[in-house]
Parts: sequence; structure tokens; C-alpha cells
Amino acid sequence: MSPIKALIFDQDGVIIDTERDGHRVAFNQTFREFGYDFQWDVDEYHELLQVAGGKERMRHYLHTKGFGVEVKPEEEDDLIKRMHKRKTEIFIGLVESGQLPLRPGVRRLMKEAKEAGLVLGICTTSNERAAHAVAYNILKDIEFDFVLAGDVVSKKKPDPEIYNLALERTGLQPDECIVIEDSRNGVLAAQAAGMHIVATTNGYTEKEDLSPADIIVTCLGDPDGVRCELKKGDIPDYDGVLYLKQLLDYFS
Repeated sequence: MSPIKALIFDQDGVIIDTERDGHRVAFNQTFREFGYDFQWDVDEYHELLQVAGGKERMRHYLHTKGFGVEVKPEEEDDLIKRMHKRKTEIFIGLVESGQLPLRPGVRRLMKEAKEAGLVLGICTTSNERAAHAVAYNILKDIEFDFVLAGDVVSKKKPDPEIYNLALERTGLQPDECIVIEDSRNGVLAAQAAGMHIVATTNGYTEKEDLSPADIIVTCLGDPDGVRCELKKGDIPDYDGVLYLKQLLDYFS
């Protein structure tokens, strides 16, 4: 195997547990502001997460269940665009307010990667503004080599386009990269790109089939904080915290 040269993070559900208490909340507030009489509850939003991308999620819901009032075909694109813009503003406000804390071990592992001289990046289908709010505000003490987000690619995960773009931008080979993902779509995207995969589960993805991942943990863990369970992978002396050295040894 080639030596590991990069560590790449997905954002939603990996860096911050954003889906249930961030994106879902922002979508529902947007629906209210636009005058629609429906909300996405926790279980329904879980089902909608199988559709990658916020604009795509709203469009899917419109086409399958409707918004409760007629939306003319010629008005659909503009409506979805305006709603998604407002939803992003609400979500960014939640992030910047500090209401959505980092998941355990994220900042620690990122710092370990930078200290080791690895390329550090983010690949997310989240809107670019939302991704930048996380990378350059919440994680402003971390120097990222790249942040790829939203419409920078035409195809969402599980298509590998965003990871292939990361390889193109960095000049790295797939087996030189470790990806941290949380969902089946994300895991499949990284697998299709030929990268090593660590899956960190959350309340929405813990029951998804993440078996293509090389390592599965309930989170990354912190030595002085939350410790997590190892679901897949043979890591000697694992004590509830996943360290960079362990990953480098595992994939070498």
C-alpha cells in the first residue's frame, strides 16, 4: 500500500451532528416562512436523507407528497432556489451561534493530521456557505488545504465526483487518502473513488449498511471526553479513541 498523505472529512453528521437539529430545523423554519403547512419530523427527515442534497430533497418531496398548494412547473426552479437560499441562511445562523457543537474527536484528529504533515480537506454536498461557516468559523484554528462543497460538482454522493475532484485538485492517488464519512451514500462515494474509509455513525446512520467502510466507530472519541465503540476493524489497544497513528498503521 502507498503511504497515507491525506485525511478528508465529510461535514454533515461527521464534523457536526447537523442533520436532525440543524438542517431539519432550518428546513422547517423555511417552510413556515414561505407559508407552507407541513413539517419534516425526525423519522421523515431520516428517509429524506437518502436523497443527497438540500435542493434535491425539497424537489423530491414536492414531486412525491407536494407542498399542500399548487406549484406551477415553470415556478418550481425559482421557488426551490429561493427556499434553499433562506434555509442556508437559517442553518448558518445556527452554526455561528454555537448551538451545534463539534462531534467528539474531530478537532483533535484534524490537529493530529496537520502536525503529521497530511493534506487536510472537506468534501461535502452541503451548501458552500454552510461548509465555509463550519471550516472557517467553528474550525478557524484548523488550516484546511481544500474545502469542496455543494454545487462544485454536478452529481451528489453516492456518486464519487466530489472525491474524484479532490484527487484531481491535490494530485494524490486514491490509496493515499483516508475519508471520514457517516452515511451509506458517503461511504459508497468514497468506495467508488477507491479511497480508504472510516465511518463514524450517528443517530441517523447507525442502522444504515456501512459495511463497505474499512473501520466503523460510533465517533472518533476524545481521551478526556467521550469514548466510542469500535464496530468494525482490528485496531490493537483500542480504548474508545481513534488516533491518527492507529489509522496510519491500519492502512499501511
